[in-house]
Amino acid sequence: MTPRVQSAIGILAFAAIAWLLSERKGRFPIIQFPLAVGLQLGIAALFLNWPAARASLDGLNGIVYALEQSTRAGTSFLFGYVGNPEQVPFEVTGGSAFIFAFQALPLLVFISALAAVLWHWGVLKIIIRGFAILLSRVLGTGGAVSLAASANVLLGQTEAPLLIRPYLSRITRSELFAVIACGYATVAGTVMVLYGIILSQLSPGMLGQILVASIISVPAALILAQIMVPPEKGEVQTDSDAVKDDFGYDSTMDAFTEGAVQGGKLWVNIVIAILAFIALAALINIIFDSALPDVAGAPLTIERIFAWAFAPFIWLAGLPADQVMTGAELMGVKTAINEVVAYEMLAKLPEGALDQRSTLIMVYAMCGFANIGSLGIVIGGFTALEPTRRKEVLQLAPKALISGTLATLTSGAVVGVLW
Repeated sequence: MTPRVQSAIGILAFAAIAWLLSERKGRFPIIQFPLAVGLQLGIAALFLNWPAARASLDGLNGIVYALEQSTRAGTSFLFGYVGNPEQVPFEVTGGSAFIFAFQALPLLVFISALAAVLWHWGVLKIIIRGFAILLSRVLGTGGAVSLAASANVLLGQTEAPLLIRPYLSRITRSELFAVIACGYATVAGTVMVLYGIILSQLSPGMLGQILVASIISVPAALILAQIMVPPEKGEVQTDSDAVKDDFGYDSTMDAFTEGAVQGGKLWVNIVIAILAFIALAALINIIFDSALPDVAGAPLTIERIFAWAFAPFIWLAGLPADQVMTGAELMGVKTAINEVVAYEMLAKLPEGALDQRSTLIMVYAMCGFANIGSLGIVIGGFTALEPTRRKEVLQLAPKALISGTLATLTSGAVVGVLW
């Protein structure tokens, strides 16, 4: 079996898993499924196989460098050498001068501020609306769902629902599930540059790959959502007439300031989440080590358990057998903690642990907010926006986490078919 055939089987297998979990197995979207996969393959092929498009992705490296250096000017002023490893006034031994919380994560504040300005100027609204129209035409999804799904690529799982806030009370159960699933299957524009910087040592064009990964996961999430929670017979899709603006910026300066504040909150939330979940994983491993015997000649850890669970899925995505466990452990860390830690691990893997094709598959497969910590974010965010749907959100959010994970794995498999 060739690697491409392996990944092609994976695309079908992930859809089959979604169907096994479906609430209405007799309503499989037979026409929309190949269209969704075709849309994924088309977009990915454009950027992976067309030299001019590939060059445009590599060109984003200049943007990454400019944003990184701009942010470093702020962190150097505020934190001194703690915010800039190039200013450390002493020799660092036995570790690294790189401090993630003060040198990498502050980028979120600046990116969030810039994104708010681009929203206020209408640039992001045009992009989101155009992609939403494409999704509606190709997949037949309602305007409200297509709009929220498209917005997830740039705004994220908590901000995107704001665009359809007036519709949240009346969208159907199937549509609500699709909106939640898309939030899990994508990453926000505020963190894309961060991931690009983390992975830049693997390839200078990683920001572009993260962007493409998030885009192609949208049709995957929508179609898998239709499979898992299909619309009822005769159900009418909820439409929307335009991109709503529920952010209320009064001016460019107001947008920049408010965006920075929101980015600061995101920065704090990520620091807290990483600290708490890494500590929790370490505690569980300590308990396992003291209470349980070694398994297969090594201590039992939560990373190994997740790796065993994800191994079949990573093989289906297209990794060769000798690299599956490495990829599965990364996917396990991404799900148990978050994709930031998983990308850090990917960037620090020993040379040869994953080949170039497997590395790119894992970049795409891990590019989403589908992790345990996001459950609380989704439940809290949606119930705050529309309290009347709280019961449904509580029922759908865990299932949507599975859908979002399958969607990013499908995107990884798409790369495996093309590479």
